[in-house]
Amino acid sequence: MSLSPLSLSEPAESRRDLAGSMTLSVVWLFVTAVGLLLSPDPHGHGTHQRLGLPPCPSVVLFDRPCPGCGLTTSWTAFLHGDFAMAFHAHALGPILYLGYSAFSLTTLWMFWRKRRWRDGRWINPALIALFAVFFAYGMVRMAVTPHYAMAKERVIQSLVGG
Repeated sequence: MSLSPLSLSEPAESRRDLAGSMTLSVVWLFVTAVGLLLSPDPHGHGTHQRLGLPPCPSVVLFDRPCPGCGLTTSWTAFLHGDFAMAFHAHALGPILYLGYSAFSLTTLWMFWRKRRWRDGRWINPALIALFAVFFAYGMVRMAVTPHYAMAKERVIQSLVGG
């Protein structure tokens, strides 16, 4: 079986059939734009806090990273060409961003061609495998990375009794 976009897609009856996939592509465009506007936090995590979001509860409560800690920093560093920082912030970050980019750009191309993803038996096992790798990496990282909080997160820890 070929893995070209044409072999994994089928004609769509209308562009409305493509709304779900297009939503993921619009989110990718937003994430990419935000990543280009932000600058990565030099600590390797916490870039999302520049958007007004709170620190990760795992960092505040346990002083350890959750499986997603550092993804915003990783993607932002990757978009700014700092590949070493991108992999340091989250080893899977650049790989996930490239995969998401490939999916989104292919989906945009298919939208233009009025095609949609074919329902295949490969997608669910692939997503389950991706989640398993992401979760396993996160659990190992959580187990071996103590003292992850930055100074501003330590202030919050002291307020919540950590």
